[in-house]
Amino acid sequence: MEIAIVGGGIGGLAAAAFLRRAGLPSTVYEQAPELREVGAGLVVAPNAARLLRRLGVLEELVRRAVRLDVGWEFRRWQDGTVLSAENLQACEGLYGEQTYTVHRADLLEAIAAAVPEGTVRLGARCVAVSGQRLRFDDGQVTEADVVIGADGMHSVVRHALTGSPAPVYSGLCAFRALVPVDAAPPFALRDAQTLWIGPDHHLVHYPISAGKLVNLVAFAPAGDYSVESWTATATVEQFLAEFEGWDPRLRDLIRAGGTPGRWALLDRAPLKRWSHGPVTLLGDAAHPMFPFFAQGAAQAIEDAAVLARCLAADTTDPARALARYEALRIPRTTRIQRVSHGRSHLNHLPDGPEQRARDAAFGDSDPLVANGWIYDYDPDEED
Repeated sequence: MEIAIVGGGIGGLAAAAFLRRAGLPSTVYEQAPELREVGAGLVVAPNAARLLRRLGVLEELVRRAVRLDVGWEFRRWQDGTVLSAENLQACEGLYGEQTYTVHRADLLEAIAAAVPEGTVRLGARCVAVSGQRLRFDDGQVTEADVVIGADGMHSVVRHALTGSPAPVYSGLCAFRALVPVDAAPPFALRDAQTLWIGPDHHLVHYPISAGKLVNLVAFAPAGDYSVESWTATATVEQFLAEFEGWDPRLRDLIRAGGTPGRWALLDRAPLKRWSHGPVTLLGDAAHPMFPFFAQGAAQAIEDAAVLARCLAADTTDPARALARYEALRIPRTTRIQRVSHGRSHLNHLPDGPEQRARDAAFGDSDPLVANGWIYDYDPDEED
């Protein structure tokens, strides 16, 4: 079976790695001249960690990661009052794995180590898909028995399959920065994933890169800003202006990060179908989600594991295998898309009765247990 994967990001390489584990070779077509990840940090929760362990790459990744002791530590915007927090020291006992924070580039490199040499073709930008035929910008054409679109939010494969309209702007934008540990304020150096929430904004920080950097990302109203690019920047003054009146410690952290990146968040409604015959989607191409549950990369890795399992179990009928894959994955990813989307409203409540009710509700449940439906998922145990 010839399997073509369009896109060599985290999801595409994870698909190639899990297919190899299942005894199925593939070819990854990546438009960039080298494998690289832009952006900054992400969270590797237990549901992703257990799959990375099965690929044999978790131990190496952990050397460049930070194991969290505290997760989802919500703080009030004005003064840092702790509203809720996960005790992640209980994580392994509950879910069999710890929770880590990593740089995206380190995660990509770790997964790439599980992909056989010669699998990835760089500088191969797919511009059109017709059935199982792929056409590239240099005029080259290839055909495969199975095509997997792992080519992100602006997926060429998704457009060919669904004809879906372009994503819409959400009205939110994000700022990001990496702060060297020796420049970061002491409060940001804890092994914790901290979220400061307030009117129309929230800000997240946690250490990455074996504790050498602090990842900082914040969300604010976009206004008329509509640039969706990992390379676009803002000024420190623009970033600070969004958090005027917030706890002064946060403003110190923002200043320490230097020139921030800035991008507009895009929005897509969940798809009811991902596949057409032997062509399917994976990761952001299938289910782009707001980052408010920190599950984007994890869901792409889960997709990859389930996809490989389904194809290996039904090599004589790839279309049937892919139908099984989407049937297993769509309910879960749609649920996570929706709860992530809803989180933007809860995180950004103005001070008032609804905000006070939200804050009081934080104490009603243990978030580590409440999120168990995310963390304890194991695709190898699905029927």
